[in-house]
Amino acid sequence: MRFQFWQPSLTRRSIARLCLSLLLGLVIFCAHTAPASALLTDDRFDGNIFPLYAGNGSLVPPNITLAEAFKNEKPTLLMLYTDDSLDCKEYALVVSRIDGLYGWAMNMIALSVDPLPLKDRYRSDEPGYYYKGYVPQTVIFDQSNKIVLNEKGSISLERIDDVLREVFNLLPRSESTELRRRPVNEISTELAP
Repeated sequence: MRFQFWQPSLTRRSIARLCLSLLLGLVIFCAHTAPASALLTDDRFDGNIFPLYAGNGSLVPPNITLAEAFKNEKPTLLMLYTDDSLDCKEYALVVSRIDGLYGWAMNMIALSVDPLPLKDRYRSDEPGYYYKGYVPQTVIFDQSNKIVLNEKGSISLERIDDVLREVFNLLPRSESTELRRRPVNEISTELAP
């Protein structure tokens, strides 16, 4: 008995079929995998806007509920938004900057309106009570939970800063030094003697 070694029996026809199958599979794969096309300048969804566009993923999900915020006697900023809104994407940066300036002294609650429950009536400690059907919407409460600002649309950093300066009893911007962020990851190239 002789052993016959396996010999591939690939013909030109079978090689052509194999190449054609691979090419067809690649075309089908590429056709079903569209690249992400959402941008800061459009109304398409591409993920949560705070980590993507504001560089502040610490705002979402909020670390406190509105009911809990009302009990701790600190001012509260409630920002209602959607992730697929151009205005909300741009405004997320302003809210993130406010968090950097005042977040240590106040409650910051950024909530997407999409998961808000639909009810006939809301309690005054529920975000749905304040939602008026537009985004972005910003509501600022003072220490006694009184509304001091309730505006729709993008609000300037200066407008929010002015309201918060009144809430915290701070000097007006014109009478105080400019608030600046410390540089991050700055290195010194000088050598000390």
